[in-house]
Amino acid sequence: MLAILATLYDGTVGRFRVGLLPKDETVERDNQGTTDTQRERGDLGTAKTRAGYDAVADEYAAHFVDELAAKPLDRALLGLFAEVVRGRGLVADVGCGPGHVASYLHGCNVPVVGIDLSPAMVDAARRLHPDLTFQLGSMLALDAGDGAWGGIVAFYSVIHLSPEAVPQALAEFHRVLRPGGRLLLAYHIGDEVRHFAEWWGHAVDLDFHFFATNDLVRWLEAAGFVVEARVEREPHMSKEVATQRGYLLARKPGE
Repeated sequence: MLAILATLYDGTVGRFRVGLLPKDETVERDNQGTTDTQRERGDLGTAKTRAGYDAVADEYAAHFVDELAAKPLDRALLGLFAEVVRGRGLVADVGCGPGHVASYLHGCNVPVVGIDLSPAMVDAARRLHPDLTFQLGSMLALDAGDGAWGGIVAFYSVIHLSPEAVPQALAEFHRVLRPGGRLLLAYHIGDEVRHFAEWWGHAVDLDFHFFATNDLVRWLEAAGFVVEARVEREPHMSKEVATQRGYLLARKPGE
């Protein structure tokens, strides 16, 4: 897999770093459950996120629906993800927004369902991609049985969760994946929280959480995943917010 990822660099993209983690590294896990306080914080954040994206759904869809056209590394990683999940059953795009990632995976011959917290965003995705399936749902309580999915892609979805709530979402991802299923996460690298009170002229109350890669790796391992690869890249300065981007590919063991 390292050799595959090493071929993904495009000089027009900017530099990125690739690291492969040991496949069978033993990790001590903390199996403490989610506290009531964490659940309350998660519920509050969920309501704010839903309201914020409902308010900006049309503008967001218009701005981001074609963004993959300018992101060759993202397309390459999604292609790699499609290769390792193809034939494993349904794949979910969690936090699907206007459905552009789900549509790309569909074009890679992967059966996919898009899931988003925002009713207005789901409506936009259905309008833009009428041949695909999109559903309402929360990554903190997914409406799927244990081991139901062969893969999950979550591009910039966990960024609206507090650090306390991320382990709950990752535990849900682990629950609904079948053994051998893969998870591909994308996120902003850092330790800050950016707050939006206004977005495209709409009043919102949204927090964007940046995460250190090592923290996400630790939470993934605690949830039961084996992290197979990590990628970091610099921003496309003319196409996106100037933040460093990270990607993690993780596997649910047991196959």
